[in-house]
Amino acid sequence: DRARAEELTQEAFIQAWRKLSSFRFDAAFSTWLYRLGVNTALMDLRGKRDEVNADDATLELAAGGEVPFCAGERGDLERAVSKLPPRARAVLVLHDVEGWKHEEIAAELGMAVGSSKAQLHRARGLLRTTLEAA
Repeated sequence: DRARAEELTQEAFIQAWRKLSSFRFDAAFSTWLYRLGVNTALMDLRGKRDEVNADDATLELAAGGEVPFCAGERGDLERAVSKLPPRARAVLVLHDVEGWKHEEIAAELGMAVGSSKAQLHRARGLLRTTLEAA
């Protein structure tokens, strides 16, 4: 939904403006701004837990755009990721693609650290099963 994406983009920039004083210069500004955008989108998804469906943006984020696979393997990976349950998919993307720690994921998604670890284990197992069958 393009309109919703525009609203979330605007919300991310508003958050950036409000939190500008908390920018620590430990990383590039673009990385910090990107993280705010991801967090804003995740908070929106969190509000729609059961309504979340995989879309091209989620799959592109999961694939990272730089996966060293051939096109067929990338397609298989995207399909496998799209079949994951929403919470497991979110934890997988945040941990394995974005490099978040379980503590950060737990805080962002409102779950216990152990649940984050369990969801990651579940997501990897489901991916393995799906990709081995492909």
